[in-house]
Parts: sequence; C-alpha cells; structure tokens
Amino acid sequence: MQLHDLYPFSEQRKSRRRVGRGGGSGLGGTAGKGHKGQNARAGGGVRPGFEGGQMPLARRLPKHGFKNALFKTVYAVVNLDVLVKAFPGKTDITLEDIYARKLAPKGSLVKILSRGELTQAVNVEAFKFSQQAKDKICKAGGSVKELENVAASE
Repeated sequence: MQLHDLYPFSEQRKSRRRVGRGGGSGLGGTAGKGHKGQNARAGGGVRPGFEGGQMPLARRLPKHGFKNALFKTVYAVVNLDVLVKAFPGKTDITLEDIYARKLAPKGSLVKILSRGELTQAVNVEAFKFSQQAKDKICKAGGSVKELENVAASE
C-alpha cells in the first residue's frame, strides 16, 4: 500500500481547475483574470495592505505608546515546586545548579516564582524573586540571595 492508495480515493478527489486551456473549459482566454489591468499581468497584484493609493488603514490610525522591546529585561522563570522536585533533599540551590539541571537556559536571568509549597529550609540564589516566593522560602526557614544583574545596572 502506498500513500496514493489511501482514502480519499482518486475518483473521489476533485481535480484542480486548469485555467487558460481554451474556450471550452470555461476559463480560457483571460484565464479568469479579466481584461488587462495590474491583476491580469504575470506577477501582477498589489502588496498586502495596499488600498489603491488611498491612505492605508495602518497609516490612518493613530499610533499610541512606546515599546522598549529592544532593551526589555526577560527572565527565565522557575517555580518553587519545580525547584523542590529537581533538588530533593538539597539545602543550598545556586544559580549554577539551576543551569546544570536545565531549569533555565545557561546565562539567562532567573526569577523564582511562588507556585508550590516548601516543606524544608532551602537557601536559593537567583537574580529575582517574587514577593510570595520570598515569603514562602523564609517561612520554611530558608534564605534568598538576590544576585546583581550586571546588564541591567549598565
């Protein structure tokens, strides 16, 4: 059995319309493109958003806001439940440990979020912590160490 033997069978498939193959086909002559004009030419047509010379919608609408995406600080987030699962019984979790277990891409800025529960005291090292994550870690008897982001301070 081959791919063309599978359903739908060849007699059930609709054949494509062959344009420009004579008057009897119903789409001979101009091949459904009408007479003359930009759209009748080979390679003709207009780019997306072109409105025939009218001021395009994208330029008619007002522009708002400022996006500083080029300089945006992006953090790789790691939740507490993931940390606990990845480091069972470990009390000191450093940034290198997080990278080694591939919980965050190496060299990325890591932020610890609060999903999950802590049953034992852990000392966690990261660039940023959510307030709830800090509270949970400290409540369990651990400590947080916020590292300084060198790129953000420049």
